[in-house]
Amino acid sequence: MIDFAGKESCGVSVLFRDEYLLAMDKPSGLLVHRGWGRDSVVLVDLVKELLGVEVVHPLHRLDRGTSGVVLFALDARTAGRMGPGFEDGSVEKHYLALVRGETPKEGTIDHPIPRTEGGPRVEAITNYRRLAIAEIEPRHVSLVEAIPRTGRLHQVRRHLKHINHPVIGDANYGKGAINREISDRWGLNRLALHARSLSLIHPKTGEEIVFTSPIPPDLDEPLRRMGLCP
Repeated sequence: MIDFAGKESCGVSVLFRDEYLLAMDKPSGLLVHRGWGRDSVVLVDLVKELLGVEVVHPLHRLDRGTSGVVLFALDARTAGRMGPGFEDGSVEKHYLALVRGETPKEGTIDHPIPRTEGGPRVEAITNYRRLAIAEIEPRHVSLVEAIPRTGRLHQVRRHLKHINHPVIGDANYGKGAINREISDRWGLNRLALHARSLSLIHPKTGEEIVFTSPIPPDLDEPLRRMGLCP
């Protein structure tokens, strides 16, 4: 088994690898699949290059602007066994998000959204808790942890928008004027959403395993300027 730990390419690094699973740390701005855009380089290409293979099996997706943990299966059988866990909530994902306004201390968002673009709305549930508040200009912001219990399209972003606390830097679900002013004042030039950890039962050993991604500097430094220390 080749150990890729510590290798980096286009800002991507390997968090974990064994015979069955590969956990990658994706930076903001990189697509997972070429089907989402016409980028010359996407995460799937980089993984193929690292492994020296023609086919890889991403088990879930992150939006272009979201950074953090992305998990791959290293064979089709493992992919088939692991895939349903991302739909039924047995794989637990924790996101860190900076959002507009002062959120409640905690809550559950139960609001149907599509699995895919243009698809029918289906059940979607996200739990969240507020970690901190920053009284900044042009608007107060909250740092929250979001835990999606289902796997839907843009689920965390859509759910936080649904409770009127969109993610800062979100061009689709937020307000451009506020995003631009926060960018100018605080140097936050990306979507403020980070897939911080992912936990699951290992398909071979049956043990719980947790993959954790450190908060990248392009998000960590603006948060600290705001007085937030995640």
